[in-house]
Amino acid sequence: MNKINVALVRLLQFVVFTLFTFMVLTYFGAMILVPLDLVVLLTKLLNVIGIGTLFGAIVAIPVVGYMGMIVYKTPGLVQMIIDTGVDLVNTGKQRVEAFNEIANSVK
Repeated sequence: MNKINVALVRLLQFVVFTLFTFMVLTYFGAMILVPLDLVVLLTKLLNVIGIGTLFGAIVAIPVVGYMGMIVYKTPGLVQMIIDTGVDLVNTGKQRVEAFNEIANSVK
């Protein structure tokens, strides 16, 4: 019966590990994809207005770059975004390691 309990704890540990891995990858992936999405949306908006897609992209890329520069120059904002992701990683690591104590107590 102990082997079944240990296997169940390990299975739940794997599920929690997978969940936190997915959350971290989603968080940092979103930080990369948001500026790219802004370029696409601005290009489509300029295309609707009547400006061609190529010229819209030529205009949208510097606009998004400027907005990124404003975010970068805002004191503490970039560090807060990075710290939030690192806190998510640390929380996941702590939760996964907590299962080791439970598995040792079940043995």
